[in-house]
Amino acid sequence: MGILPLQYESGQNAESLGLTGKELFSIEISEDFKVGQTVQVTTNTGIKFFTKARIDTEPEIEYYRDGGILIYVLKKLMK
Repeated sequence: MGILPLQYESGQNAESLGLTGKELFSIEISEDFKVGQTVQVTTNTGIKFFTKARIDTEPEIEYYRDGGILIYVLKKLMK
C-alpha cells in the first residue's frame, strides 16, 4: 500500500503545529531516500514542518518503493 510512516520531531505534535486533521499534506521525498531520513511536510494551509520517516531498514525502503510489501512479494514471485 506504500504508506509512509512519519514521526513528529521531539516536542512537536498535531496540536503544537496547529493541525486540525482537515489538511491535505504534501511530503517531499528524494530519489535517494535513506533509512531514517528527515522529510519536509507541507499542508495546503501553508504549515511546514519536518518529520522522521520511520522506515528503519533497507528492505522496508524496497517495500515502500514498490508500493507496499504485497506488491513487492508478488513481483518477486513473478520473476
